[in-house]
Formats: sequence, C-alpha cells, structure tokens
Amino acid sequence: MNAEELIVENVSWAAPRAETPVLHPTSFTLSAGRIMGVVGPNGAGKSTLLRMLYRYNLPLTGRIQVGGADIWAIPPRAAARKVAAVLQEQPTDFALTIREIVSLGRVPHRTGFQMAGAHEAEIVANALAQLDLAPFSARLFGTLSGGERQRVMVARALAQQPQLLVLDEPTNHLDIRHQLEVLELIRHLDVTVVTSLHDLNLAAETCDDILVLDQGHPLAFGPPTDVLTEQLVTDAFQVQARADWLNRSSARHFTFHLQNQRSTLQ
Repeated sequence: MNAEELIVENVSWAAPRAETPVLHPTSFTLSAGRIMGVVGPNGAGKSTLLRMLYRYNLPLTGRIQVGGADIWAIPPRAAARKVAAVLQEQPTDFALTIREIVSLGRVPHRTGFQMAGAHEAEIVANALAQLDLAPFSARLFGTLSGGERQRVMVARALAQQPQLLVLDEPTNHLDIRHQLEVLELIRHLDVTVVTSLHDLNLAAETCDDILVLDQGHPLAFGPPTDVLTEQLVTDAFQVQARADWLNRSSARHFTFHLQNQRSTLQ
C-alpha cells in the first residue's frame, strides 16, 4: 500500500504584511487511503490549505506530516516522492507530447542523469491507460482541450506514485462523463487523497471525510453524513440548504435556494 497517514497540526497562512490570516490554525488527521474533500464558499481558504500540502505556501504556523515525515523539513525531491498535486489551471505552451508530460511524474524518483528504464516506462504506460490516454499519447499537450489537459495532469500525478495526492478542483473543465470517470478513479486509488470540490453532492458521494472552511476558519471535519448538515451548509454558504435522502443509499442530496429561486451550488 502506497498510501500514508496525513497529519495537519495547527497550520495557518497569511500573506506578507497582512493583518488577517487567510487560513486560521487548522488541524485534522486523515487516515491512510482515505479521501478528504475540502469544501467552503469562495475565499474560505481551500486553495491556501492545498498549497501548503503540496509545498507551495510555507505555513505560518504548525506542521504537515505525511507518513510521519514533516514535508517542510525534508528536501524538495524527497517531498515530491510523497506528495503530488493536480491544479485547476494547466499551462498550454508545453512543446511536449502527452507521454512526455506524464513521464515527468517519474523525475523525483531518478538520481543524477539516470535515464528512464523499462520499469519506469511501464509505470507511465499504466498511468496513461488509467486515464484513457494511451491512444493519443503522441499528441502535443498544447493541442488538447482543457478537459483533456486535466486528464493528462492526473495521469502525471499517478505516475509520480505519491503517498498523498492533492487535487484542486479535479473536475474543472471536464464534461459530465469525464467528471464521473475521474471521481470513480479517485475512489479506487491506492493513495491518500485531499481534494477541493465546489459541488457538495459530488463531495458527499466521493469523499470519506469532509473539511468545511469558512472565511479561513475550520467549521467541521468528519464523515459527510456527520458534517454536511442542513444547518452547517446554510450557515457556511449563506443559502437555504435542504437535504433530501436518496432512496438508493443513506447519502444526502442537497438542493439550494436563494431569494425563493432554486440554484445549484457548483
């Protein structure tokens, strides 16, 4: 099993010279192999938390441990063997093929001028196959649509074989079919996953645990059925939330109302 436990202890972050933190002290423990969804309104601190997890924003306070190692206390290459990230927006000017982009996921595992061998090629091929990219692997990355680029970057992260996978809105730019395919893939990965999602219903169906943030403060953490209550969703998102129980399972399906008009929270 490649997944490892994630422990976040009192992490916070503030912009330089800012008086108010973007994210106030936040703590949680995510067991190995579980999927955690981070939800909250715009400006809640979701992306800020994720940036600290993949070593982009240095925490102002606290520490982050993956498999018992503080990821900010080890060399960047060692951290890259533990944590992989897929971001919302992808560059379009790579003069590389899909296969070459996915192969970049193996760089943290190489030493010196070591070239890719048969084992590495097999890992890349498996990642391409998982995202249905193998038939198009010779295409240039810059010719792809936004949804196709997103799938390539998920494949690159899988090729990295991390212990923690961080996904910032992984369904962004994807059509419904590929949204469902990516979320189904996430459910079956042998890795601990933290993902931000705007759609509460997708979060409830996909994630084992939910962290709710609002204005930089953690409001709740735990299983979706415990955390995503009508009152908490109403308070956090400033909408009238109504939860309907689905007959096929014990999951809730939320609908949202604003000024007497039904709206869907995306």
